[in-house]
Amino acid sequence: MKIQTRATLLFSALTSLVILVFCGSIYLFTNHYAFEDFYRRLETRVIIASDLHLHLNSNTDKELVRQMRQAYLEKLPGEKEYLLEVPQETALETLQTSELPEPLLREALAKQSARYRANRTFYAGKLEQANDKTYLVVVSAHDPYWLEEVEKLYKFLLIGFLLSVGIVYVIGRKFTAHTFNPVREIIKNVQGISVENLNQRLEVDNNKDELAELAQTFNGMLTRLETAFETQNNFVSNASHELRTPLTIIKGEAELTLASAGLTSGQRQSLEVILHEADVLRDILTSLLGMAQSGFDGKKQNWEQVRIDELLWLVKESTSQLYPGCNIRLDFSQMPTEEELLLVYGNVNLLKLAIGNIVMNACKYSHNQEVVLSIQSEQTLVAVVVRDKGIGIPEQELPHIFVPFFRASNTSEFEGHGVGLPLSLNIVRLHKGSIVINTQVGAGTEIKVLLPTVEAAGQ
Repeated sequence: MKIQTRATLLFSALTSLVILVFCGSIYLFTNHYAFEDFYRRLETRVIIASDLHLHLNSNTDKELVRQMRQAYLEKLPGEKEYLLEVPQETALETLQTSELPEPLLREALAKQSARYRANRTFYAGKLEQANDKTYLVVVSAHDPYWLEEVEKLYKFLLIGFLLSVGIVYVIGRKFTAHTFNPVREIIKNVQGISVENLNQRLEVDNNKDELAELAQTFNGMLTRLETAFETQNNFVSNASHELRTPLTIIKGEAELTLASAGLTSGQRQSLEVILHEADVLRDILTSLLGMAQSGFDGKKQNWEQVRIDELLWLVKESTSQLYPGCNIRLDFSQMPTEEELLLVYGNVNLLKLAIGNIVMNACKYSHNQEVVLSIQSEQTLVAVVVRDKGIGIPEQELPHIFVPFFRASNTSEFEGHGVGLPLSLNIVRLHKGSIVINTQVGAGTEIKVLLPTVEAAGQ
């Protein structure tokens, strides 16, 4: 998930939480106030009913109270009055014979007064003493007008909250898009910088903010990379001439001297050692230059669509020419039938060199036993599998086999310099691929080169 999306969701969630708390507070306050107000109205009527039935003896006073109640107190919906005598013993059992709810009766007997709600009916009651007797005075009403208003308020707040969430998300999206515009510009400019234009730099605003600091950091990194690439480029360009020329002279002089007459056996042996080591040095130099070029100059090569099965035929042909004793068999039984699953985007010479190094190692370390090359399809990847029956690689040494000049402990009887696999890995990584190795000492090795198809690579 992108940072902009996360920021939008976080902004929306926090703002929605604030709106939810605000709406909830409004609803709870309104609901509590409405209920409290209605219960107080009922309790006022309880007091009036108590005075009217228990404490006023004069008919004139009772009539006056009735007139005042009708004049100043509105009639509540479904209003009813209950006047029940409470006996000293078996009070609850006696009162249960009435139509009043039992929880109301229990609370009134325990606390002298009670409030109770059953669905949409509200009760308020109070115990009163009159004429040496105890009475329970209860007033009830149902479906108060404000109950529907509170329910309407709940629906209104709920709909308003949902609409607010949508509006907040849209606003947050636009806000974060505006905020992250400079970041997207930086990403776009950085993606446009490659090996060919390392001299380009990001524009730095006058603002002293984190984005300006990020751009300055990128520019500093680009300066260091440009210097490093120029140094490597100079080495790659000059090393071939500067190193190969004296090496060729040494080898030529040694061959010329070796062809002279009158050399002792010791002198001849020394010259042969010089020639052999000169050849070794030439091979090492060629491999090192190949590694340097694959890491730096690979993107300047001619890249094209390469068909893997055709590439393996080229690898088999070139390897057989270099090592006539190689026993290479191509196995296309698992090869996908769709052509698009066989196409990769890359440089055919570099890929040929990478896979060729792996195949030559397989031939060499298996004493020229059969080496099988096969092709497999793995979702968006095409896999080149090189399987041999050679000496294998010790498990504890597997993490080091791609380190330049490292050689496994069981390869002492074989000639080599430890640069073939590192060079292959450089080339495969340049093609956005990877290498997987399964091996067992004494049983053989399987190396799988995974490369993205043209379709997966977006080419």
